[in-house]
Amino acid sequence: MKIALLFGSSGLIGSHILLKLIKNNNYHKIKIFVRSDPTIYDKKLEIIKTDFKNLKNYKDNIRGDDCFFCIGTTRKKTPNKDEYRRVEYEIPVEIAQIAKSNSVDSFVYVSSISANPKSSGAYLRHKGEVEEELKKLNFPVLGILRPSFLMGKRKEKRIFEKIGILFFRMISPLFLGPLKKMKPIHSEKIAEVMIKIPQKNYNKTIFESNEIAELTLN
Repeated sequence: MKIALLFGSSGLIGSHILLKLIKNNNYHKIKIFVRSDPTIYDKKLEIIKTDFKNLKNYKDNIRGDDCFFCIGTTRKKTPNKDEYRRVEYEIPVEIAQIAKSNSVDSFVYVSSISANPKSSGAYLRHKGEVEEELKKLNFPVLGILRPSFLMGKRKEKRIFEKIGILFFRMISPLFLGPLKKMKPIHSEKIAEVMIKIPQKNYNKTIFESNEIAELTLN
C-alpha cells in the first residue's frame, strides 16, 4: 500500500481529498502538513505541524508515493504582494522540488482555468508559472488540474464568487465546444480525479475543467 502526502487538507478541495484518502484502501498512511491541528482524526493520519516559511526543515517528512497539493489564498486574505507570491508560487514549487528529490512518484496540483505565466493578473500568472516549474521536474506522474468556478461549502464567505457561480450555472447550457471548460464544477469532483490520476495512466498532464467532470463519470 501507498503513502499519500497532502498539502491543503483543510481547504475546499483538500477536505474532500482527505476524506476520500481515508476511505481509499490503496493508502495505508496519509501525511497531512498543517499549521494547526485538524478536526478529523483517523489511524491512517500522520499530522505534521508545519512552518511553511521553513520547508527545508521538513525534507525528511516529505517522503511517500503520491503528493496532492491544493494550498491557495486570495488577495483579500493576503494583500501583501510578496506574501501572496510566496503562497501561490514559492510554496508549491519548493514542496515539489523536495518531493522530487525524495523520489515521490506523483505530484498532483490544483491550478486554475486560464492559467498563464504571461498573464497580467497575478493569480493566473503565478498558477501558470508553477505549472511550468512542475513540468521541468519530470515527475513520473504529473497532474495539473485547471478547474473553473468551484462549487462547494467554503468556510469563508465569498459573495462575488457565489454570484459568479450562480450566473455561470444559469448560462452554462450555452457553453459548447471550447467554452465547455468554463462550466462551474464541484470541489468534490476535483478531489475525486486528483486521487485517480496516480492510479490510472491517462497519458496527459493538464486536465481542463470539463475533462475533470468527464473523468468522474468513468
